[in-house]
Amino acid sequence: MTAPKSSETAQTPTTRAGTPNVPAIIEPASAPPNGHRSHQHSYETLDRASRALTARLTNGVSPNAAGAAFSDFMLHLSRAPGRQIELAERAQQNLIKLFLHATGLTSTIENRPPFEPKPGDRRFDHEGWQKPPFSLFKQYFLASQDWWDTATEEVRGTRRRSTDRVGFITRQMLDVMSPSNSPFLNPEILAKTMETGGMNLYEGSRHFADDIMRQFTHTRAEPSAEYEVGRNLACTPGQVIYRNELCELIQYSPQTDKVQAEPILIVPAWIMKYYILDLSPENSLIRYLVSQGFTVFTISWHNPSADERDLSLDDYRRLGVMAALDAISKIFPGTKIHACGYCLGGTILSIAAATMARDNDDRLASVTLLAAQTDFTEAGELMLFLDESQLAFLEDMMWDQGYLDQEQMAGAFRALRAEDLIWTRAVRRYLLGQDEEEFDISVWNSDSTRMPYRMHSEYLRGLFLENRLTSGRFAVEGRVIALKDINAPFFIIGTEMDHIAPWRSVYKTTLFTDSELTFVLTKGGHNGGILSEPGHRGRHYRIGHRTPEKLYLDPDTWAERHPPKEGSWWVEWGNWLREKSSPEMVAPPAMGAPDEGLSPLVAAPGTYIFQS
Repeated sequence: MTAPKSSETAQTPTTRAGTPNVPAIIEPASAPPNGHRSHQHSYETLDRASRALTARLTNGVSPNAAGAAFSDFMLHLSRAPGRQIELAERAQQNLIKLFLHATGLTSTIENRPPFEPKPGDRRFDHEGWQKPPFSLFKQYFLASQDWWDTATEEVRGTRRRSTDRVGFITRQMLDVMSPSNSPFLNPEILAKTMETGGMNLYEGSRHFADDIMRQFTHTRAEPSAEYEVGRNLACTPGQVIYRNELCELIQYSPQTDKVQAEPILIVPAWIMKYYILDLSPENSLIRYLVSQGFTVFTISWHNPSADERDLSLDDYRRLGVMAALDAISKIFPGTKIHACGYCLGGTILSIAAATMARDNDDRLASVTLLAAQTDFTEAGELMLFLDESQLAFLEDMMWDQGYLDQEQMAGAFRALRAEDLIWTRAVRRYLLGQDEEEFDISVWNSDSTRMPYRMHSEYLRGLFLENRLTSGRFAVEGRVIALKDINAPFFIIGTEMDHIAPWRSVYKTTLFTDSELTFVLTKGGHNGGILSEPGHRGRHYRIGHRTPEKLYLDPDTWAERHPPKEGSWWVEWGNWLREKSSPEMVAPPAMGAPDEGLSPLVAAPGTYIFQS
């Protein structure tokens, strides 16, 4: 399949005075970095090939970026004698605390350990860590961790990005050296080895060999028969009623005698398969909406290969969001549509909605954004992986491959929570010999997709690195768009523990929109917080409403003024959608619109979902 001819995503430079000027087209990512040196293109190609080779060895991490960060940090630290004395005193204090604890000379009767693991650190939960000598191993590591946390605090004059990157790299190194990773220092591993006669290490070696083989062959483990897409995953009944080269559009079968007049379009992220929103029947957001009397459509994205390297960000808007809206409008002529975007799907939906507002297209009844960012100045720890040096590495690796591989993307996300997603997993799998327990969400999580070279480069540069969408410099088809032009009401979801789209970053949508807006902050992370079905134990959320005349509240003040409520935000959203819909229910629509060329093609979940 050949890539579609894409409209070029345009961006707008500024004049010297800082005001928008004539729109400029984003240079395709495949063009030479220095266009005025086209006669030296062969030299540039050699440079890019060299960087691509290095990037493959480092999994896309730029050693230049890390080196520059350490150089910046250490040069400023070398000229800060006060900080140096502070760190020397901290080391001395920690050594004294360790000595007193080891000798039992502390003043407290119970000899309470001087250092405690950070909240959420489960590596030292085993009871064996409370007894010597393992308690001393643990305390020495925690004392080192405490010192390094202090040592990597910001030094006056250092670039904040450098400080954050040094702190991140230091945490990665500490995680490697944790005594919990050693079969000789971890009491849980030693106890398991004694109990099984070493069979845990034998099983662990088999797991390790299997994983290494899959790494070299670029294959992934097949899920067990317990979970199967189309049977008990992504199993809400429906039909694919439209397909193009980039997406399939699924219309779900009604489950009620009457439905809301306005349909819902869900735009998922293309970094993963859509069925995170249609997981098991009991936690499927799509099934819940259909059961509540809504007609639901969702996009299922094509998994691009190297042949689609030139798919652009605007292709995802045109051939994804807009093509789906056009198809739904044929089934519901003259009816407005509720649009919902998740993660990257929310970002492209925001761009599409702003473009529609600019062009006087008023088909949207509302806009819902699930853990989706529109402003990227506070995009969390993912920004540690992005500056000009790092982006050049990623671009050249994608230039060589034609896409960003799913494992290369997953590596960056795992690094954000290395102690849990890398090292704890390795201990369980390779040293304790335990098989990984399979869940519906873990099956989905391993079923990721690729990112086309040109689109991902445009996304990283135009949005992440340069933040053009909320700075008034993002243009579509040669004309600038603005989120504040959107008149449709917003429903925004942030999750408390999100490492990918931090909730304070998601909340910033309130700064750049003027229409009615409801913001919800729910318990959980980027995926778990969205999967918050009614009846899910231990769930809570905060909810607040903003009318156009209200003044801005900063996120922390907002959280203080909106106490948590027990339960699921799904119920709140369903009620909100009803409020924004026509009061009278109608008969369910036909499946597709055969007279308009939208006949059912295949049963849900379609064909694109099975592309690997």
